[in-house]
Amino acid sequence: MIDTAGPATRPGAASRPRLRPAPSEPLAAAARRRRRSKRARTAAADLLGVLAWVSAAVAVLLWLVTPASRTVTGVGSVLTDAGIVAGLIGTDLTLVMLVLAARVPLIDRVFGQDNAIAVHRSLGKPVLYLLLAHGALLTLGYSAESAKSPVAETIALFSTPDMPLAYLALGLFVAVVVSSLVAVRRRLPYEAWHVIHLLSYAAVLVALPHMLSVGGVLSVGSWQRTYWIALYVLALGLIVLYRFVLPLVVTLRHRIRVTAVEPIAPGVVSIHLAGRALDRLGVEGGQYGVWRFWTARTWWHAHPVSFSAVPGSGHARITVRDLGAGSARLGRIRPGALVSLEGPYGLFTSRARTAPYLALVASGIGITPVRALLEDTDLRPGEATVLLRGTDADQQYLWDETVALANATGSTLFAMVGHRAHSRESWMTEEDVRRGVTLRSVFPRLLESDLYVCGPRVWSDLVVREARLAGVPEHQIHQERFE
Repeated sequence: MIDTAGPATRPGAASRPRLRPAPSEPLAAAARRRRRSKRARTAAADLLGVLAWVSAAVAVLLWLVTPASRTVTGVGSVLTDAGIVAGLIGTDLTLVMLVLAARVPLIDRVFGQDNAIAVHRSLGKPVLYLLLAHGALLTLGYSAESAKSPVAETIALFSTPDMPLAYLALGLFVAVVVSSLVAVRRRLPYEAWHVIHLLSYAAVLVALPHMLSVGGVLSVGSWQRTYWIALYVLALGLIVLYRFVLPLVVTLRHRIRVTAVEPIAPGVVSIHLAGRALDRLGVEGGQYGVWRFWTARTWWHAHPVSFSAVPGSGHARITVRDLGAGSARLGRIRPGALVSLEGPYGLFTSRARTAPYLALVASGIGITPVRALLEDTDLRPGEATVLLRGTDADQQYLWDETVALANATGSTLFAMVGHRAHSRESWMTEEDVRRGVTLRSVFPRLLESDLYVCGPRVWSDLVVREARLAGVPEHQIHQERFE
């Protein structure tokens, strides 16, 4: 463990630290204010979660009070009714998944876009099982009532209007969920996975005629039909507004373009951007945007990348590591290329703080949001401690700027360089493991600190695990994974 005492310099370093005056509010008072803000966000997040499940309950309740919800008369009707309920819940949760992926600013502010996407992914398998159960139970129920075999009933259903579209929608959902499995996704190029994932929108649209054609369940003029049309309009409207319309408005308003691509390490470049009133984008240090560079080789690929510096009125910067074919192309972009932006997103900011002290841990390209967060946070001397982690000198991206920021704000900064320990599962080097270094020894006020961790997933998970074992409350841990 090396205590870095003085600032380092790199020729051509991008931006001068943008420092704020030290805050006058006492640490304890600031912590209480942040905790109140955190409680308000938690309450709002809980309310959004409750509304999501209430929407599914309302869908079932509306069906139960309609004439289509008949008295159970036998095994066939039990299977049919169970299939209808499974379909209603599965379809409702599918629309919830679309809303979570719509990048709605309200959801990002109270829940965090990364958390929203995590919930979106977790719903994939349950939704698929419900939709498969919907098809299977209805087929078995109709088969029992008509005394036909399940195969004959399937053939009969397939010949009815809109049922081929229903089967197509189910097939698209299967393709989307299977492509999202970790074992499958690792074998697919990002471009192929992305195209397959876009099929979820097609699946929702393809399934709509089937839903509206089931007259006994969603009869014309019924409250149930009105409710489902409203859900579809809400979910698809949010997708159109926040994934397409708003990014177009931001692009036209700010006219962002590339001014320079600066190599800072092997496989790592800083992309310097210019535009109009970029300080009005509302970026907080630690946030990221979804970037699209309009060149012949990159226009079709959107990249979620953190701001590596807080934007000024006419300039901004992101720093990108070559992690695949898509990100490698960014290093070859020429100045003048136009840029689209979705965002900013993320709760990896000082707004999420609740404790009086700040602990920042970054590894590799995970330095980018940590450096911007340090730049954008009002700090007193001694309030923040920073730990930078790298395998070797080639992984010390933006360390010189981070050291300068730490010195200017009176923050303590440590650097840990070397390969991860092999003697045991650890996020530290072998030497530091032997010396008995721990998070508590690096951050003496760890339990009174908000801990921000950013780096490769396996590494950052190990840091977070040690923090939890040390007793750091869950609401004080903020993790941004770079994969």
